[in-house]
Amino acid sequence: MARILIVDDEQAIVEVISNLCRDAGHQAFPYSSSEAATGALRKINPHLVVVDVKMEKVTGFDILRECRAKFPQTAVIMITAFASVETAVEALKIGAYDYVTKPFKVDELLLCIQRALDYQAALRENVYLRRELKDRYKFENLIGTSSRMEEIYRLIAKVAETDSTILIQGESGTGKELVARALHFNSSRQQHPFVTVNCSALPENLLESELFGHAKGAFAGAALDKAGLFEEANHGTLFLDEINSMPLQLQTQLLRALQERQIRRLGDTRRIPIDVRTITASDKNLKAKVRAGAFREDLYYRLSVIPMDIPPLRERLEDLPLLVNHFLEKYATQTGTEPKKIESKTMERLAHYTWPGNVRELENAVERACALSEDSAINANDLPPQVLEGAEKFESNAESAWQVGQRLDDFVSNHERKYIEMTLKFNQGSREKTASMLGISIATLYRKLDLKHHRA
Repeated sequence: MARILIVDDEQAIVEVISNLCRDAGHQAFPYSSSEAATGALRKINPHLVVVDVKMEKVTGFDILRECRAKFPQTAVIMITAFASVETAVEALKIGAYDYVTKPFKVDELLLCIQRALDYQAALRENVYLRRELKDRYKFENLIGTSSRMEEIYRLIAKVAETDSTILIQGESGTGKELVARALHFNSSRQQHPFVTVNCSALPENLLESELFGHAKGAFAGAALDKAGLFEEANHGTLFLDEINSMPLQLQTQLLRALQERQIRRLGDTRRIPIDVRTITASDKNLKAKVRAGAFREDLYYRLSVIPMDIPPLRERLEDLPLLVNHFLEKYATQTGTEPKKIESKTMERLAHYTWPGNVRELENAVERACALSEDSAINANDLPPQVLEGAEKFESNAESAWQVGQRLDDFVSNHERKYIEMTLKFNQGSREKTASMLGISIATLYRKLDLKHHRA
């Protein structure tokens, strides 16, 4: 049911349109005074306004301008007894959805109203989706409070609005595409496409066609013209993942496209202008590939105007509790269940693993543990075998590396301090939850925290 504001200084017209709207299942707000209708706009916040052009004091054009300025998602239909071209052009130029002329046919008016409401609904949904996508990929949602991640957040905030090419480097599974999406959805290009392609997933001939498109007959099987990903991403962002695997010949074409801001489809002679921001990612050190002659040096410097290095999980283990908690809640949301807890010993095992697959491997491990756990809390036996084996190896090596001769109370205090800090961070600073997880009273926790600060 839509809220429809009807404004006309002819009371009979107002009543006819109001009854038509009510019969169609909508909520009608009839006004024969344009001044009163203008004052009611903010209170009603209508989906649609149907307003007469010619009225005393406040005209239909005045109300139209008010809607465009303060209620941009409200559709407006103008009613006029003078079906002049000038009136229609002016109304549409200001922002009216459509106009109808008196005397109007009931069916035509109802059809016009329904189309305007459909347009208004699509407009509001589009705004909602853009806001949802921006919220989903805003850089604050990248998980981690470590100093390395704080650097990434600050850099994203500085460069998101620029058009500079960005090279994101990091091991597989560190979240390079998530960073690229955060850059896009925090930029002025957020309303345009974010297009991604994995350069290692396609052979050279197919990758060329995917990036630049092809003309009909360019090769066997090319039955139609095909636009490439550069064209698809026009005015938006093109994310080239695993750029390190791109063949040298294609590197030359990519460099030319970035420098000239034009592309040429395979088998075509026409140049197509493009407005695309390019973000690339590599899980290999591109400088090393340049030294080895496997990557063009000029392209490397063109791509790495702003380099970003994403740290592996093993170098920011202080973020582990936050990441685990995030994945526990994510899994619970997907399955419609309560988030599972994680035992302190299990968290310790997670912290003693090196995570070669990084954040992606951690997410898979948490999902597996949630699926296998038969209790409300995840224990160590629910973890993947490689995690348990890696943790046991670490603990064995650490035990053999302990220095004999250290005072026992210093040794216990140091390790206790580290474990309290880890548990406190996992519980997002909640001392009550931390005390409960550690199996101690809140008073004991406060005492140990005080001891910790005195020793610091």
